[in-house]
Amino acid sequence: MILCIETATGVCSAALCNDTGTLHLREAAEGRSHASQLTVLIRELLAEASLSTQELDAVAVSKGPGSYTGLRIGVSVAKGISYGAGIPLIGINTMTAMYYGFISKHGLPPVETMLCPMIDARRMEVYNALFTHDGKMVRPTAADIIDEASFSSELVRGRIIFFGSGAAKCKGIITDSNALFEDDFNLSASYLQLPSAEALKEKRFEDTAYFEPFYLKEFLATVPKKMIP
Repeated sequence: MILCIETATGVCSAALCNDTGTLHLREAAEGRSHASQLTVLIRELLAEASLSTQELDAVAVSKGPGSYTGLRIGVSVAKGISYGAGIPLIGINTMTAMYYGFISKHGLPPVETMLCPMIDARRMEVYNALFTHDGKMVRPTAADIIDEASFSSELVRGRIIFFGSGAAKCKGIITDSNALFEDDFNLSASYLQLPSAEALKEKRFEDTAYFEPFYLKEFLATVPKKMIP
C-alpha cells in the first residue's frame, strides 16, 4: 500500500493506493490550509484502512512544480513519514501526475493528440510540459510566458489538449484551431497511483535526507507597498 500526497495547488489531498487502483481518498476544499489539513486527512485515511505508517510499502508525493508553500508542506510531511516509519519515499513530477489524471478521467486520446498539463505560475507564467498520447514527455517541464507561437514547434502534431489551473489564462492566447481546453480539472492524490506503483515496482526511490521539492522557480516574497521604506 502506498500513501500518496498531493499539495502542489490549492487542493490538498491524500490517498491510499496499490497497483490496482485508489482504495481510499481524502480531499480538502480548495483554499483551505494545507498545513492544518494534510496530517488530518492522512490520519483519517489510515484509520479507515486500519493501517499504521509502518505497514505502508512507501509514501509518494507530488514533488512539483506548483505552489511553493504547498510543495514545501507536502514534501516535509512525506519525508517525515518516510523517515519515521522507515519506508521508501517516491517523488512524482506534478506534470506527470496530471497526465495520468487526465487519462484516468478520459482514457487515452487518439494517437495524433498531445496533452499539455498547465499550472498557474503567477506573473503571466504557467508551469507546463508536453506529452504524447501514451505518456512520453517530449517537452520538459518549464515555466513559460505563453504566446501564440509557444506550441508551433516541430514537436507538435495534431491536436493539443490543455488542462489544469494554468490553461484558462492561455485560452485567449492560444487560438490555433487544433487547441482544445479541458475546463474542469483539479489535481488529486489519486493521480499519483499509477506512476508511484511503477516507481515502487522498479524501486525508484528518493534519498529521504536530501530530497527537495522541484520548485522550478525561486520563491520571491512580496512585500506590501506600505511596508517598503
